[in-house]
Amino acid sequence: MHWLFVVVGYLSGSIPFGVLVAARFAKKDVRAAGSGNIGATNVARVAGKKLGALVLVLDAAKGALPVWLSLHLFPSEPVLHVATAVAAFLGHVFPVWLRFKGGKGVATALGVLLVLLPLPALLGFVVWLLVLALTRVSSVGSLLGGLTAVVAAFVLDAPRPSALLGVGLLVAMLLTHRGNIERLLKRSENKV
Repeated sequence: MHWLFVVVGYLSGSIPFGVLVAARFAKKDVRAAGSGNIGATNVARVAGKKLGALVLVLDAAKGALPVWLSLHLFPSEPVLHVATAVAAFLGHVFPVWLRFKGGKGVATALGVLLVLLPLPALLGFVVWLLVLALTRVSSVGSLLGGLTAVVAAFVLDAPRPSALLGVGLLVAMLLTHRGNIERLLKRSENKV
């Protein structure tokens, strides 16, 4: 039964809420506008901040829900919780419904970490909000928020599997943000 949670995690993570919400409520294809990304930041850019906020919540929830289920049904199986979390994150980044071309995984990572590392995840979210408010550059906030969550997990002596998951997600987000990092270095990164 354990493998079923990994499959459910992937399928849940692969729901392209950015595409669905923007198409339904703004009649726009976020893949063909702005940065072309399906995540909350591009939805906010293309379809408005309210829809961007809705996608942020939905993308976090699609990561949180399968991890929460695995945690509550199998509380003593930390490897299952982490595997479900990784599957949800990968579902967002490589969704089967969009020919494996998805988003950067920040909100979905936030969702899974809110379940497994609540305080570090909240600290990371606050850092993201502050950096976004000060710079209007979501990618900087996302990466600094991810780093904050990882550091906080180790400082607060979080369970080792969950803390290592945080490290893995941060590394994955660095990879999904390669283009953003290049634009940041060239001082040409998009603002929200």
